[in-house]
Amino acid sequence: MTESRPTADFWFDPVCPWAWMASRWILNASEVRDFDVRWHVMSLAYLNADKEDLPESYRDLLQQAWGPVRVAIAAEQQHGNDVLLPLYTALGNRFHLEDKPKDRATIVEALDEAGLEASLADAADTDAFDEALKASHHAGMDQVGYEVGTPVISVEGVAFFGPVVSPAPKGEAAGVLWDGVLAVAGTDGFFELKRSRTRSPNFD
Repeated sequence: MTESRPTADFWFDPVCPWAWMASRWILNASEVRDFDVRWHVMSLAYLNADKEDLPESYRDLLQQAWGPVRVAIAAEQQHGNDVLLPLYTALGNRFHLEDKPKDRATIVEALDEAGLEASLADAADTDAFDEALKASHHAGMDQVGYEVGTPVISVEGVAFFGPVVSPAPKGEAAGVLWDGVLAVAGTDGFFELKRSRTRSPNFD
């Protein structure tokens, strides 16, 4: 009997540059290590909805962030979980590499690239999918607590925030970081390892 491949669950918000880099890292890692990745949506806008001491620039980003996560959830609801990665990749390339606005036109472009109908962009301006969005969000965030953001990864029954890394490791370097993730996930009582960021997101 063949054992099934292990699966890492990855929660993302399409507008977060740190989640974007971690997503590219874990994709690289899955090519050099034996595991699959299952994708899930979380929402920075929902996470921070009741916070009052946020910089105005971040508030503006959070307002823009509602649309992409609503569209991602609508796409998943209508077409299944497998559409999330191609849609996330199409959105992320535009938001982070091409610096396109987080508006309907960009979302429609991404939907088209992912082979999805443009009408899904209508979800950006409605709360019709918000309960499903909140359920997806809580499935990840309830495992790690709410003093963190995205990415959230769950592996070997353990969930944690991170890794926050810039630039994203590639090839065997990505695999080595994955080995470290497994090491901390397998350490009973491990909670946190952190230092202050000293560089901005590097998408190279």
